[in-house]
Amino acid sequence: MRPCLVAFAAVIAVGCDQAIESDSGKPDSRDTSAAAEDTLMPELDSEVIEEIDVLVRSAFWDRERMLEIMCQELYAPGDLDERAVSAAIDSCIAKWKSSQVDWPDVTDCDRLDSVFAQLNEQGIVAMHNAGMTQSDGHDDFRDIYDKHPNKSRLLGYCYYHGQDLERVVRGGPLFFSFGPCDAKLEETEGPRVGRMIAQQLTNAGFDVEWDGTFNERIRIPKFNWQRRGIPGTR
Repeated sequence: MRPCLVAFAAVIAVGCDQAIESDSGKPDSRDTSAAAEDTLMPELDSEVIEEIDVLVRSAFWDRERMLEIMCQELYAPGDLDERAVSAAIDSCIAKWKSSQVDWPDVTDCDRLDSVFAQLNEQGIVAMHNAGMTQSDGHDDFRDIYDKHPNKSRLLGYCYYHGQDLERVVRGGPLFFSFGPCDAKLEETEGPRVGRMIAQQLTNAGFDVEWDGTFNERIRIPKFNWQRRGIPGTR
């Protein structure tokens, strides 16, 4: 419970003890119990806590956005108590910040940022957390491509999407979708784009698994997700 809620609960409790009395002159226990129930914060299921922790450790959304995701998108409005979700987000952020003391100077996420920067310089549009599915990610690429001032220098795309992000944050491998700008050239030019991506990942020190074809996604089987940045409190 946040400090302001604790103080609020204490004020109500004191007020009830001192002011709410029955006709006999004794405190009315029914009224004090009702007041106490109004200030109790419902507990969240362990599954909900885990989902909040994954959002925080993903490090792509601020506190207000995570509250919105949990209370309006992952769950129907009203299914979760916003006070409890807010308190859980604060708790997970605090643990996430404390864990950074033991992080290396350069994390896997830092190295991936560098790889994506290099790929973008080479003409491969590299995108973090692009939508929730491969289709979403490809749509994001098309939007960037359509607005790009110099399409002739673009060779293709590379991204991981929201489901890939959740998987790697939970300790699984990190997958990358890729391909050429022209979908008609996926079978011929796709492998070329894939080789460029795999080479940059290998140069950055990652162990890469891929069969060399457009039909299989590139993956890093062991990726320690430690992303610095965005989550924060008010």
